[in-house]
Amino acid sequence: MLSDNTKSYLHLHLIVFIWGFTAILGALISLDALPLVWFRMLFAVGFIAVFIYFKKLPLRVSKKAFLQFIFSGLIIALHWFTFFKAIKVSNVSVTLACLSTGAFFASLLEPILYGKKIVWYEVFLGILVICGLYIIFNVEGNYWEGIILALISAFLSALFAVINSKFVKEHDATVISFYELSGGVFFFSILLLFGNSFNADFFQLTTKDFVYLLILSSVCTAYAFIASTAVMKFLSPYTVMLTINLEPIYGIILAVLIFKEKEQMSFEFYIGALIILFTVLLNVIIKSRKKSVQSS
Repeated sequence: MLSDNTKSYLHLHLIVFIWGFTAILGALISLDALPLVWFRMLFAVGFIAVFIYFKKLPLRVSKKAFLQFIFSGLIIALHWFTFFKAIKVSNVSVTLACLSTGAFFASLLEPILYGKKIVWYEVFLGILVICGLYIIFNVEGNYWEGIILALISAFLSALFAVINSKFVKEHDATVISFYELSGGVFFFSILLLFGNSFNADFFQLTTKDFVYLLILSSVCTAYAFIASTAVMKFLSPYTVMLTINLEPIYGIILAVLIFKEKEQMSFEFYIGALIILFTVLLNVIIKSRKKSVQSS
């Protein structure tokens, strides 16, 4: 019988694979990053609302929790905006590789925000990720704008994971996701209103974009968002962020298979990506050995 931790870890890998496909959809959808994220969140809120209705989940939360969820929604919305913008100005492979620095940011943010003791091997593994990133930057410097946007996206992703790890201990993952994504829609709607972007052309989606957005908002957002929040009950934010480092591996393989020459990178780039994969595996080995020692 698998333990809750093991089941959560395997579930997380499925979620990360789905997120790897998210980048592919971002490249296939013709919309710019801001409307893409707005439609993604709006559709996802709709799917989650239907789920809440049939499950009869109570939505009542305290005013403090509500405001916290809404603010977290802004963080995840900005994470997705910078993520998709990075894909638009560079490509899937570069964006996903840079996103893996989230584990390094998480190892620093947890002690800063929650006063936890710094685990030095986590910092070391984060530095290994930076080494992989350095190699990528050296050989793919022409994508500097995408690299910077992806690094910002990685920081926001780590910040969101650290904050959400506290919420999920007290609230239902689906309810948290509903309010956070609604908050993202709210903030980006204000931004679009001030930019006079809400016009007839804005809402005219091609059939292809509409279908891709439905897949992106249902499987890759509503399901994956709720599930990733739920696994935080059993996994630490650092483990979640480090496992998410597999997203570049899954996504890059999918990108090369789908987009072929457009996504084929230099040999050094893949060396950097392999360093990231090695870091993930090393974390699993260290954590499993620590648990076996503690239980013996």
